[in-house]
Amino acid sequence: MKSSRSWLSYAIITTVFWGIWGALIEVPEKAGFPATLGYIVWSLTMIPCALVSLYLVKWKIETDKRSILLGSAVGLLGAGGQLLLFQALREGPAYIIFPFISLYPMLTVLLSVMLLKEKTSFLKWIGIGTAIVAIFFLSYQEPGASDVRGYLWMALSMMVFAAWGLQAFAMKFSNETMKAESIFFYMTIVALLLTPFACWMTDFNQPVNWGFKGPYLAGIVHLLNSIGALMLVYALRYGKAIIVVPLTGMAPLITIILSLILYSVIPGPILLIGLVLAVAAILILSF
Repeated sequence: MKSSRSWLSYAIITTVFWGIWGALIEVPEKAGFPATLGYIVWSLTMIPCALVSLYLVKWKIETDKRSILLGSAVGLLGAGGQLLLFQALREGPAYIIFPFISLYPMLTVLLSVMLLKEKTSFLKWIGIGTAIVAIFFLSYQEPGASDVRGYLWMALSMMVFAAWGLQAFAMKFSNETMKAESIFFYMTIVALLLTPFACWMTDFNQPVNWGFKGPYLAGIVHLLNSIGALMLVYALRYGKAIIVVPLTGMAPLITIILSLILYSVIPGPILLIGLVLAVAAILILSF
């Protein structure tokens, strides 16, 4: 699928799978399976995806020093950002943290324009801008009972924002000299190496659900995330980062629609604005 349109197919798969993942990710946690242990399950779901991708290239991966460093950097930025997010949510309110972090495509776009010299049409720039604005609206959460405590949450949120924005850029940069399969392989290795930190962050004094709604359901849910991550690497192999990343940032659109169905949630005016903007952005970017 090395056509000029293949990036769109991969990006759409990523968007849909991440959207479904976002709608279901809270189910195991609400059933008593901590998010930190969910990280460990997620890292394990990366393995079958990596094996399938390596099989397709007959187990040939780049093993030179540069490729190992680039692939590991992509993995560290993504998985490390995930762990930092858990800590940030312990320090500050989600309704502030998530909207801020969700704007990471802006960093990817800026770096891609400045360093990779990516260019696109004026219409696509309108789509990119619309997507970034929509991401903010779709990620907004009404203030709850949580209070802002100090500034640690802000520092951690900025680190996650930078990590995920840099990761998407690093994926595109790595694709210039590496196979997408090699990149994902090193992402998997790094994710697995960070599992001890997730264990350390877990409060085992609290009861853990080890039944089907715990690690097994989490495995099914997180497999969607892993497949989406693999598809994102392929999308960035064939497409421009300044288009692919804002497009995949539309995953909250799927999440909200599914939440309406599964949890009977009625979106407020802010989310409705985000839905309209997201649909407009998807149509512009996929034209």
